[in-house]
Order: sequence, then C-alpha cells, then structure tokens
Amino acid sequence: MGALWSELGKKLAERWLSLLVLPGALYLAVVAAGTSLGHGNALDAAQLIRRVDDYARSPAVGTLGGQVILLVSVLAASAAVGLGAQGMGSLVERVVLAADWQTWVPPGRAAAARLVSVRRDRWTRAARVYLDLRVAAARSRALGTRADPAPREAAYRTMARIGQEYPQRPTWSGDRVHAVTARLERDHHLSLATVWPYLWLTLPEPTRAEVTLARGALSRAAALLGWSLLYLIPAVWWWPAALIGCVLAVVGRARVRNCADSYALLLEAAARLHSAELAAALGLGRPGEEPPDGSAPPGPLSRETAEALTLLLGGSPPPVP
Repeated sequence: MGALWSELGKKLAERWLSLLVLPGALYLAVVAAGTSLGHGNALDAAQLIRRVDDYARSPAVGTLGGQVILLVSVLAASAAVGLGAQGMGSLVERVVLAADWQTWVPPGRAAAARLVSVRRDRWTRAARVYLDLRVAAARSRALGTRADPAPREAAYRTMARIGQEYPQRPTWSGDRVHAVTARLERDHHLSLATVWPYLWLTLPEPTRAEVTLARGALSRAAALLGWSLLYLIPAVWWWPAALIGCVLAVVGRARVRNCADSYALLLEAAARLHSAELAAALGLGRPGEEPPDGSAPPGPLSRETAEALTLLLGGSPPPVP
C-alpha cells in the first residue's frame, strides 16, 4: 500500500510540475525579462544578463533562507499562473466547442449567430458543388465510364474544412463534435446526448481509456490557447511576448482542431460499436437486429431499437397539473 501511495504521489508531482510549474516559471521569466528590458531594449541580452547578475549578488539572495524563500515563491507563483492558465483554457474550450452558444449573453450570442450564418452559407455552396460532382460521377458509372475522382475528393475536402455536417455551431471544432450527434440521429435515430451517460458506464475499459485520453488532450490543447491569451499581458510592456502569444495561438488552434477530430471519431466509434450491446443489456433487442421491413442502415443497431433505447433512457415527461 505504501508503494502504491508513493507511486501515485510521484505521478501527481510529475503532472503538477509539467502542467503548472514549468509553463508558469517560463511565463514568470518572460514577465521578468519584459519588466527589465521594456520596448526600447526588448532584445538587449547584455542588459538582461547585467540585471540578473545584479540581482544574484544581492544579500537577500546570497543566504540560504533567502534562496529557500525565493524558490518557494517562484514555485507558488508558477503554480498560481498555471492554474490561471488552466482556468482560461476552460473558458476557451467552452467558447471553441460552443455547445451552449444560444444561451450566451447577447453580444456573444449575436456574434456566434452571425458566424453560424456565415458558415452555413459557405458550407451550402461547397456542399452543392460536391453533390453535383457525385451525381456526375454516378451518371458516368451508369454509362460504363469512370469520372476522375480528384475533383470530387477536392470538393469534399473543401466542404469538410467548413464542416462535415450542416453547421450548427460557430466554430469548426464545435461542429466536428456535433457532427457525431447529427450522424447518429440520421443513421440510427439515436440521441447521443441521451444515451451517452449510460453507454459510458457499459463501455469496455480500453475504450473508456482511449476516450478519456482524447478528451484530456482536447482540454490541454485549449489550455495552450489560454496561455497564448495570458502572454498578451506582458506584451503591453515587452513586444516579444506578443510573438510568443501568437505562436502559441497558432499551435493551440491546430492542436484543438486535431484533438476535436480525434475525440469526435472515438465518440462515434464507441457509440456505433457498443450501443447495440447496451440495448441488448436493457432487453431491447439483439446486436445486429434487422427491422421487419429490412430498412436498417449500416451498423450494428437497427433504427427501431435505437429509437426505443432513446425513448427508454430519456425518461417519461413530467406530469402536467
């Protein structure tokens, strides 16, 4: 038991050091450098070295007690800054996924609605081009020829860069996650929001671990965007901090999109692979069951069983007095 607690404490210390202290210490170093140099001498390394030497020679830093206090202060300040960045990342994550954008305060809600409208117009134009090319390819196939797939594939990539489904949220990452719900509803009449909590409890441990890792990666990517916003503060008096913030913003945006895509893929895969097992456990059918009319879409769960599962797990409506 002691070895278990020791290993657990070691892992927690490693995560605390890597996620909070080290990024926070780098941020404090940037703040200190910016305070010492300012805009006028922003890249004067010699002046920065002299300032560090002068501080290192001060009597307070030369004593053991002063060094301990300095170390503890730096660790505490670094952790505090790291927690601030994590909180900022949570806010950024909420904005990026925009699951509840229709409940935002009026200025944010109006801006989000405008973005949704613009994205819908762009997506509709791109989707029409893609569908026209698909129809043309089907006609060519019916005539015994094969059309060049390159234009059709390029048109699909253009559409997918806007959204894989008809946009419902103001951001690509939010729509990528929402596309899972849209596809499951269209293909199986399955409400992911209703079924997911119950499905999560019955998923195999390896699947749950993969989904958890993907969700954590998405949160860490959003935290990187949070760091980019924090670097705007020292940019007020030291312009290189703005460059650092821009680099973090570009990298964070790319990571958020990649992580949102991976997370959405795992959500959809888990739902398609294991929803039939949940239905069977609740006595609603067997995996791979076909409806009498033979209209089941591809997948292990029939539409009739999926609808029954959604209705069962959604609960009964409240009584009306």
